[in-house]
Amino acid sequence: MTDDTDDDKAGLVEAGRLLFAGSADFYAATQTLDRLPPMEGIEIAFAGRSNVGKSSLINALTGRNTLARVSHTPGRTQQLNFFKVADRMSLVDMPGYGYAAVEKAKVEAWTELIHSYLKGRANLARVFVLIDARHGLKSIDTDVLDGLDKAAVSYQVVLTKGDALKKAQVEARMAGIQAALAKRPAAFPEVILTSSRDDLGVADLRAAVARLLAERGV
Repeated sequence: MTDDTDDDKAGLVEAGRLLFAGSADFYAATQTLDRLPPMEGIEIAFAGRSNVGKSSLINALTGRNTLARVSHTPGRTQQLNFFKVADRMSLVDMPGYGYAAVEKAKVEAWTELIHSYLKGRANLARVFVLIDARHGLKSIDTDVLDGLDKAAVSYQVVLTKGDALKKAQVEARMAGIQAALAKRPAAFPEVILTSSRDDLGVADLRAAVARLLAERGV
């Protein structure tokens, strides 16, 4: 790695730190497409299976313990929640897909909302797809990635709960997922390993967001 690359990376880490050191406030929530807030500025969405640790990671990312509601019961996020970050972008917390302890009709409604939002939101810059590092890609995850590829929505895989794996397990998991993503047209090639428990990879995730904003001139 060259000095310039090191400098660039350090600059993005600092830009990410400053970005998320600013304000982060909830401003809208909806369970239906007709109640989506107006498309203003850049939106970045977080998606993942129920109980993947999405709310915990969002709280770690923003440095706020209660911004996103954390629950030990899968399926508690039942709507699209919008947060304004530093008046520069919106962060969207999406309902978890997969298992949820609610009736089937409600899960189907969430699924329709998720897919419709992903296909129709012109200001959606990227979806961070959270995958439990302990389990890797499951068929339900690949279904979501297929949909994002089809809709040509940029996405990046973020592994959660990385503290639960040993180094060799992490390396094998990362290599396997990167190989799976190599043939996917809408996938960003870098996989980020995180743990909200000890802040592993949180600075890298913040840097990835800062880089995306810089690329968009925001």
